[in-house]
Amino acid sequence: MLDIGQAIYDIFSPLDAWGMLACIFVIFYIDAIVFPTLPELFAVIIFMVIPQAWFGLMILATIAVAEVLGLSTLYLIVKKIHIPQIIEKAIHRYRDFLMVRDERMILVNRIAPVIPFIGAFVAICNWSIKKAIIYTLVGGMTKYGFIISMSGMFFAYFSSKTAQNVTLGMIIIIIGVSIAISIVRRGRMRKKNEDCTR
Repeated sequence: MLDIGQAIYDIFSPLDAWGMLACIFVIFYIDAIVFPTLPELFAVIIFMVIPQAWFGLMILATIAVAEVLGLSTLYLIVKKIHIPQIIEKAIHRYRDFLMVRDERMILVNRIAPVIPFIGAFVAICNWSIKKAIIYTLVGGMTKYGFIISMSGMFFAYFSSKTAQNVTLGMIIIIIGVSIAISIVRRGRMRKKNEDCTR
């Protein structure tokens, strides 16, 4: 995950601000349709290169476009191809054990990521693509808006080095808490599934 993101960063980072935004786009797009790339980490790493409000807003806009396109791309692919019935049934069973069983789960997934490949999930579960896009935007802008705002505040009140350290520490904590909540939630879902099959 980190290696792929690092490779993308190495390709685009020499191209100054526009290259950085292209890097953000590719990382978030891949994260939405293929596999996790630790986008939170790269969002702050790139923001720290130019820790200014205008660049933070550009990053947020790029994230929004990349996530919506990633969701839509995967949704359209899954709608076009034939998904084996056994996979559809497995996904529907998985959905039935979620705490929220409709498009709102996209918001919950920002805190406790238990649904990979959201676009495919939306397509197979016949969720509203419009609602899915809205929740993707609301969740993404809230999460990354908070992260970038906090990072900007650290750069405003601390020295550059301290701000970088505090920002990276914040991201490590956010990712760690998110993973921990996800593991706990998946454990509960697994236990509930085992109880239901007895």
